[in-house]
Amino acid sequence: MKRKLVAALACRSGGTRLYGKPLQNLEPGKMILDHILEGVYKAPEIDSAVLGISEGVENTIFVNVAHRHQTPYIFGNEKDVLWRLILCGRAARATDVFRVTTECPFIAWELLEEAWQRHCLENNDITVTDFLPEGMNFEIYSMQALERIHREGDDSERSEFCSAYPRRCSEKFKIGLLPAPEQWNRMDLRLTVDYPEDLILCRDIYCDLKGLAPHIPVDDIMTWLSEHDTHKLVEPYVVSEPLWAHILKDKES
Repeated sequence: MKRKLVAALACRSGGTRLYGKPLQNLEPGKMILDHILEGVYKAPEIDSAVLGISEGVENTIFVNVAHRHQTPYIFGNEKDVLWRLILCGRAARATDVFRVTTECPFIAWELLEEAWQRHCLENNDITVTDFLPEGMNFEIYSMQALERIHREGDDSERSEFCSAYPRRCSEKFKIGLLPAPEQWNRMDLRLTVDYPEDLILCRDIYCDLKGLAPHIPVDDIMTWLSEHDTHKLVEPYVVSEPLWAHILKDKES
C-alpha cells in the first residue's frame, strides 16, 4: 500500500501568555499559520494538510484560514489534541501524520525528505528530529501509532503533550531519531512563539529572510541569529532539554 503523509495542524485561539498564537502576523497580512501552510504545500513528501480546529466560537476564525488555503478542516475537543490529530488523519485517509505545532514558523524542512524515507523504509511507528532549537523540530507518526497512544495514554498525554506517552513507553514503539548536522544542535536557542518576546524575534527573522520563504534554510536562520542580539529577548524562556535523547541511549545500552 502506498504511504500517504498528511500534515495535521492543531489550531486554537486561546493562550494565557499570548492570545491567538497561530494567527499572529509575521508581517502585515502573513500569519504564522499562513507561513506554515505554505511550507507544507511546498514539501513534496506531504500529500495534503488538514486543520484540527478546537471547538468554540472563538476558533471559527481558523475556518477562514482553511478556506483561503483551500485546506480541509475538522473540529474537535480543545483538550484532546491527540484526537484532533487522529481525526485530521482520518479525514485525509492518511497512513502517516506530519506534526508540528502551529506557533512554530521555522521548521527544519531540509530534514523532511530523509526523515520520510527512513520512516517508510525502516517501517517506523514514529520518526522524529531533536536537538534543534526549540520550535524547529518535527515528528512523523503512523496512524496506528497515534491511535495506540490515544488508547493507552492518560488524559495528560492526549493534550498538546501528545508525544509524552511514546517517550515514556518508548519500548512499545519503533522510533527513529534523525540526527541533524552538528552545527544545528543549538538547544540554547528558541524559535517558537509563546510569549510576546518570541513574536518580536520571529518577526525580525522573517522580515530579513522572507525572500527565502516558505522553506527558509536553517543555515540562514543560524547565521542571522549569530549576527543579531534579538534572540537574547527569549533567553529566559529557553528549554534546553531534548525530548527524545533517551531513545539514542536505549539503543546504545
